Amino acid sequence: MPDLLIELFSEEIPARMQAKAADDLKALVTGGFVDAGLTYEGAAAFATPRRLTLAVHGLTPRSPDLREEKKGPRTDAPAGAIQGFLRGAGLSDIAQARVVSDAKKGEFYVADLVKPGRAAEAIIAELMPTVIRTFPWPKSQRWGAGTLRWVRPLHSIVCTFGPETGEVAVIDFEVDGIRSGNITYGHRFLAPEPITVKRFEDYVEKLEKAKVVLDPARRRDIIVNDARQLAFAAGLELVEDEGLLHEVAGLVEWPVILMGSFDAAFLDVPDEVIRATIRANQKCFVVKDAKTGRLANKFVVTSNMAATDGGITITAGNERVIRARLSDAKFFWDGDLAIPLDSLVPKLDGITFHEKLGSQGERVRRIVALAREIAPLVGADPDLAGRAALLCKADLLTGVVGEFPEVQGLMGRYYATHAGEDPSVAAAIEEHWKPQGPSDRVPTSPVSIAVALADKLDTLVGFWTIDEKPTGSKDPFALRRAALGVIRIVLENSVRLPIAGFAARTPDLLAFFADRLKVQLREQGTRFDLVDAVFALGGQDDLLLIVKRVEALGALLATDDGKNLLAGYKRAANILKAEEKKGTAVAAAVDAGLFKEAEEKALAAAVETAAKAAHAAVASEDFEAAMKALASLRAPVDAFFDKVLVNDADAGVRANRLALLTVLREACHQVADFSKIEG
Repeated sequence: MPDLLIELFSEEIPARMQAKAADDLKALVTGGFVDAGLTYEGAAAFATPRRLTLAVHGLTPRSPDLREEKKGPRTDAPAGAIQGFLRGAGLSDIAQARVVSDAKKGEFYVADLVKPGRAAEAIIAELMPTVIRTFPWPKSQRWGAGTLRWVRPLHSIVCTFGPETGEVAVIDFEVDGIRSGNITYGHRFLAPEPITVKRFEDYVEKLEKAKVVLDPARRRDIIVNDARQLAFAAGLELVEDEGLLHEVAGLVEWPVILMGSFDAAFLDVPDEVIRATIRANQKCFVVKDAKTGRLANKFVVTSNMAATDGGITITAGNERVIRARLSDAKFFWDGDLAIPLDSLVPKLDGITFHEKLGSQGERVRRIVALAREIAPLVGADPDLAGRAALLCKADLLTGVVGEFPEVQGLMGRYYATHAGEDPSVAAAIEEHWKPQGPSDRVPTSPVSIAVALADKLDTLVGFWTIDEKPTGSKDPFALRRAALGVIRIVLENSVRLPIAGFAARTPDLLAFFADRLKVQLREQGTRFDLVDAVFALGGQDDLLLIVKRVEALGALLATDDGKNLLAGYKRAANILKAEEKKGTAVAAAVDAGLFKEAEEKALAAAVETAAKAAHAAVASEDFEAAMKALASLRAPVDAFFDKVLVNDADAGVRANRLALLTVLREACHQVADFSKIEG
């Protein structure tokens, strides 16, 4: 079966757009083929700074014929109706239709229509201009007098189609004056001459000779492996950076790895600032001394040139720029050290946090009060927590953070340490921002926990108060992340924190925490309905206890006793619901004198014992024991439903048995609302 090669060759595509653009090209083209009735064996998309490429293997050469039955009028219909049917079906004579008999409708005409398939070449030629003109770039532009919008000026289109062996043909089409062909181009400087290509394998081989590595994954491998080897040869270790690796692989077609250096005097600046400077300005990797863990005065640059001088000029150019940028960083660092961190706090009053929530200074004062309140709950010194909260945002006004916002918090820790602040205060200034995401660590020291919780709870309560809640996929103030941060800090540090007490003015905030907790637990493999069952009891605002109760409930339902108890509960609940709907009388209390069967006596005794044991266990927060007490009800519940008819003819007996089921339901509800549990 034939293969298809497509290349869209342009000026430089931004690195951040390349991966998605390759995926979009693959999805749009293969989706179009499927819609047209073509099948294929496989497809792969690639991107370099100057091209998007798609290879489709085993494409069917023709779409299948489509057969359709078109129902017409009855055979005794008026002539006008029959003529209209013939025109609609494309028939010249009614004899070309067949007659079908139906017991209800009688005899009527049916036309058997065949829509011939189309050659793949015609489908491709029709599809590709549409794909190109409607391509979903995040940003696009027009150039010259054309109407096509593309991320950068589009120069040429390759589109070849043919068998694995033998000759291939160019699929001819035109987009905005650019006609498809079989000509591409190699590296802009190392091999700019035109290249005639056939199929994908030929294309990859010729590009390689023309100094273009097509596959971005292979470019990444070349970069990281060569960088590691170059660092190792210098007795150093590469500081790996996955995000930077993907970016630089999108900046080069022919990666060449070089090493440069900078003045060792700059190593007085914190490693994180040096790394941020070199990364942001020159897209270079830094290296470290494996023995000390500190950065070395070297860097690794990824060039797009195999220079005749071995890269000396390229390295020197990068060294000049990095020297200037590190000079700026050192200037900011030295200047910041000369200014006491606490002297910056009053200036926070001049920075607006949110127009409805006041300044950063007002926010800091709220965080201070909240951190002091939380401190005893997490074993922290309130004075240290208050001090850390007071200083936690001050580094936003420093020169280094102004230049590199990504090191906020960390720089505050450095400045606080330099000023002689308590180590726990300095650590909390950095760690109160954490966790920033699911893979980020959570603070573990008491002072850091207090300030981190205070910061996130103030954010959540504040935005809830002004009704700026997340909606759908929109969450401009990262409130979901803040709630998940609170949850992770609480759970991973076993913190007892009554959320409702800190969100008294925003009662629906607790429901938001419940939803975020479901997300967190679901990612850990916990069933979300168990979270619903625990939250449905009401008054559940201690996240740690909620999770412990959910875990115990999950353990119960994983056993046969738990599964059968749930089934018995649901049966009891359904009977009660049906009878309550009908208005059937239910006794106010269970009367042992009305028991007629041994099984109802046994269930009553078992429920009383289990309810007392579960109540005591819940009060002592021993949820495992509470679940074990409920599990003991499995046998008497099974026996009751096997032997006892709830809807007895005697109204008094029936009301008493319904009361017994009510007591059973209430006993289960001491640990969770079993009606919320699926299954």
